[in-house]
Amino acid sequence: MNLEILFRPAASDAAKPPLLFVHGAYVGAWCWEEHFLDWFAARGYPCFAVSLRGHGGSDGRERLNDFGLADYAEDVARAAATLPSPPVLVGHSMGALVVQKYLEKAEAPAVVLACPVPAYGLLPSSFSLAFSKPALFAGLNAVAGGGRASPEALQEALFATPPEPERAARCYRRMQRESRRALLDMSGWNLPWQAWGGRSPPTLVLGAEHDVLIPPAQAEGAARLLHAEYLPLPGLGHAIMLDAGWESAARLIAQWLERRF
Repeated sequence: MNLEILFRPAASDAAKPPLLFVHGAYVGAWCWEEHFLDWFAARGYPCFAVSLRGHGGSDGRERLNDFGLADYAEDVARAAATLPSPPVLVGHSMGALVVQKYLEKAEAPAVVLACPVPAYGLLPSSFSLAFSKPALFAGLNAVAGGGRASPEALQEALFATPPEPERAARCYRRMQRESRRALLDMSGWNLPWQAWGGRSPPTLVLGAEHDVLIPPAQAEGAARLLHAEYLPLPGLGHAIMLDAGWESAARLIAQWLERRF
């Protein structure tokens, strides 16, 4: 199964580790291409972003519902194996859970988990959203069932600051279905055990102030569970790599990496 892997070479020979970005549900590697890949490459990091099977330009779209978190973790392993040295893994939302699943069998020099689905799954955040924003919860359930959410619902779910119309339309066009099996896995069927005593590379967890999907309190709880460093992202929504304040998130990640490499 062919995987789409986007690449940006480092702008300088700074001997920094490669970064492998892992996207969340309903999107593909393209979400990192908007800003993050060029920004980190300009600071000396070779940058790669993988589209998990059934997503973006990778094979498997017609079999999407067959794939679970373990399959996605295998994709991360395949992508990492093609890189010149072990990559720092940067996972967002579902991608953060995929990274944790990958760490059941592999190692990484460091890990960044942004707005992560916690190791205990999606149910707490789903219940919270159902009670606090029932209309949005219904719209997102429509997407999970294979339908389409309105642009207004996606804007509320992803952004703290409304994006310019052209960017919003471009993102909306590229959104896609997510695997039902993966959604079941995230609800508790096949969660990673890494948080309960597996490998523990240096880990940074980021929580966005205005994230309605993974509230910052849950991201901070995920950090405690992983014995990881936690940093808040003021003014940002769930899609930290696409929101208007994306560069503040990139700078925090870069500062954390600079202290280690």
